[in-house]
Amino acid sequence: MAALECALAGRPPSLLRAQEEHNRRVVNTTPEVAHFRPETGLKWIGGFFAFGLGLSALYATTGVGLPCPFREVTGWNCPLCGGTRMGSALLSLDIGAAFAFNPLALVVLVVVGSLGVLWTIQLAGGPVPRPPAAMRERFAAVRGTWWLASGLAVLVAYTVLRNVL
Repeated sequence: MAALECALAGRPPSLLRAQEEHNRRVVNTTPEVAHFRPETGLKWIGGFFAFGLGLSALYATTGVGLPCPFREVTGWNCPLCGGTRMGSALLSLDIGAAFAFNPLALVVLVVVGSLGVLWTIQLAGGPVPRPPAAMRERFAAVRGTWWLASGLAVLVAYTVLRNVL
C-alpha cells in the first residue's frame, strides 16, 4: 500500500516514512488540558509579594516610590495609585490608612494572600481547596474574554469613582 502511494506521489518510500515520522512527532492531535499546579501559583504569588514588600520597604525608609504615568498625564489616580503607600502603611500595621490609600488593592491583596495560604496547605498534604461543583461549572461556562472585560469594567468604574467622588 505504501509503495503504491509512493509511486503515485512520485516520492521514494524512505521519504514518505520520514515524513510520516515527522508528522507523528510534530502534530499532536489529542488536546492537552492544562492542569493547575499550586507550586506554580505560589511562585507567582511569592514574586508578587516580594516585589511589593521591597517597594513598600523602600518607600517607608526613603520616601522614594514609583511615579504613576497615568497620574502624570491625566491628574487622576489609576487603580494602582496608593499601592506603595498602602504597603508602607501595612508595614506599620496601620490597616485603616492602608484601606484609605487603596481599598481595592487591599482587598485583592487579602484574596491573593488567602489563595497562597490555601495552596500552601494543599502542597503540605492537606485538602485540595476547590469551589463547589455547581460554582465551578458556572465559572467554567464563562468565556475568558468575559472575565477580562468584567475585570476591565471594574477597574474603569473604580478609577472613575475614586477620582470623581
